[in-house]
Amino acid sequence: MRRRVVNALPALVLVLALLGAWELYADSGATSPSILPAPHTIAQSLWSNAGLLSHNLAVTAEEVVLGLALALALGFALGVLIHLSPPLRRAFYPLTVGSQAVPIAVIAPLLVFLLGFGLLPKLIVIVLICFFPVVVTTVDGLAAVDPDQLKLLRTLDASRLQAFRFAELPAALPAAISGARIAVTVGVIGAYIAESQTATSGAYAGLGHEINADLSSLQTARAYAAAVVLFAFAIACFYTLSLVERRLAPWANQSRGDLR
Repeated sequence: MRRRVVNALPALVLVLALLGAWELYADSGATSPSILPAPHTIAQSLWSNAGLLSHNLAVTAEEVVLGLALALALGFALGVLIHLSPPLRRAFYPLTVGSQAVPIAVIAPLLVFLLGFGLLPKLIVIVLICFFPVVVTTVDGLAAVDPDQLKLLRTLDASRLQAFRFAELPAALPAAISGARIAVTVGVIGAYIAESQTATSGAYAGLGHEINADLSSLQTARAYAAAVVLFAFAIACFYTLSLVERRLAPWANQSRGDLR
């Protein structure tokens, strides 16, 4: 416990220094509070709007968790297929790379037209943004298997499925989870984009919708408060996946340093 506190001190000191500089700049009058509110104003807004922000966080969290789960399943399956089949690699890998260049603002109205205002179009947007790092890290993990291990398994008359299960899968699993850790950070931004581009009706439409609505109505402090909640949620998701990796692939931490 003491070690964790000591390890967290540099980040805490940096955060306090940045907040202090921000507070001094905002209080100096160099900018308008409607453009950049002071940290203490944002903290007050967090406290006074805790109920509203927590309800919107629940909406965004559901989108991110479901979208990340779908992206992880799709990305891992596609990574395995690309690894096992050179023709599929030549067919799908360029399209996978190209999918990341598709402007979400272009396809979001189409998704809303086809699927309506609801959860599904948002999930598709999040999956489109998140699945790429999972595919890439899975393919790299599968390709990084020690060839001597595969030779040994073939010597022992192991089938292709057994070679995949006992050699390639253990190598790919940590890589896929690392890809998911990358994906979850961009997935939170994906949820914001999805909520912005596929705006829904209702009292609680997510933190992205809340931020845009507050900025439009010059409720800047509450918009920043919602951004702080989004920021904290992304960090929590990242470290949660780190714990999942430790549980599912403990061997991965024996061969590399870790910031967790």
